[in-house]
Amino acid sequence: MADDTTRVVLTYDASDEYRPEPPPPPELPAWKDGSIRIGIHTSIAGDILRSLEIAAGLGANALQIFSSSPRMWARGSARIAEVDATRFRQRRSELGLGPLVIHTNYLINMASPNPVLRTQSVQAFHQEIIRALALGADFLVTHPGSYGKDGRPDEGVAAIAQGLKQATRGVKLGGLQLLLENTAGQGSSLGCFFEELRGILAECPSLPIGICLDTAHLFAAGWDIRTPGGLDQTLAEIDRTVGLRRVAVIHVNDSKTALGSRVDRHDHIG
Repeated sequence: MADDTTRVVLTYDASDEYRPEPPPPPELPAWKDGSIRIGIHTSIAGDILRSLEIAAGLGANALQIFSSSPRMWARGSARIAEVDATRFRQRRSELGLGPLVIHTNYLINMASPNPVLRTQSVQAFHQEIIRALALGADFLVTHPGSYGKDGRPDEGVAAIAQGLKQATRGVKLGGLQLLLENTAGQGSSLGCFFEELRGILAECPSLPIGICLDTAHLFAAGWDIRTPGGLDQTLAEIDRTVGLRRVAVIHVNDSKTALGSRVDRHDHIG
């Protein structure tokens, strides 16, 4: 009896292959609409949502906060409860405030030659990142650090770059950008010279790092930004070294000390 079984030969057709739709590009934050954004540093004392209400009540459309005490080492992880973080993000969206800038703890010193302090600083900076992500922050500002009386600036630059890599390891930063703030140059603090900031940036090419400029620090470091000519010279030097495109936030302060004093003392504008 003849075999009447029909043999079916399947052929591959590339057009039949399943291709998932590509994810939509992330939407730009509402505050990136080209408008001028002017904010103020507000307190998180009591309820962290109060910082948003203060900024909005003063007519600001951006703000900066600390995510924990700026002058004490946090106990444990000092994480922000998800319920509080959610309330904060929702209220900020309702008020249309942005960008949100968080300034790190003043005790952090990833340039320290003391291994214990440096390790503590890296861990604290990591926790700052975790809290910033929980709150939906756009920028996290930190002072570079101090290399100590027996250290060298190049050693400090290398230590900070390594600390940044260690603190961000395994963390998805998303839209959060890290910002190094220029300093007045007091003692052995790094960041008074733009070349030092450029050195840190160059050591971390894969990290989203930019610059925060503080006007009081610029003045104390010797940049005479009081005059049009002095301001032009300062901006030209910033552009030559770190690049103006990497300046994301400006802290606008007056200085209680004289030009080139290398002393960090802020004063009210004017």
